[in-house]
Amino acid sequence: MKLLGAIFILMATTWAGFELARRLHERPRQLRQLKVALQSLEAEMVYGLTPLAEATGHIAAQMPKPVSYLFEHFSYRLKEKEETVYDAWEAAINETWKYTALLASEREVILQFGATLGQHDREQQQKQVRLTLAHLEREEGEARDKQYRYERMMKSLGVLAGLLIILMML
Repeated sequence: MKLLGAIFILMATTWAGFELARRLHERPRQLRQLKVALQSLEAEMVYGLTPLAEATGHIAAQMPKPVSYLFEHFSYRLKEKEETVYDAWEAAINETWKYTALLASEREVILQFGATLGQHDREQQQKQVRLTLAHLEREEGEARDKQYRYERMMKSLGVLAGLLIILMML
């Protein structure tokens, strides 16, 4: 019985360590995807003159999950619920943020971008997109640094924490 309990403890702590490492691994990837999505949005708005709801629908179809969820929900809210741009953006972020590995600092950058979305002419909107991309670039660098430093450590700590608990129980 003790052996079975020890195996479960080791499996649970190892899983927790690998889950934390996975989140560290996913964050830079999702930031890159978000940057690509914003660049596509910039191109659709500035060069394609595509309406915002339609442009975000196109982006949602092109991007992988979970970034596509954000643009899909945003597009849906603009088309079907006919909310204001900021309200739709904020609601889409609130609905989809739990599926991402992104932090509160990235959420703040994205919310600030949403506050300016659709409020300016093309040139000002393009500047806002570039500013947001610069912020996300900085966040991505920090995320890669954290991933490099802590990913392997999280995996090891999960296993070692389980072994420590098992040894303490013996």
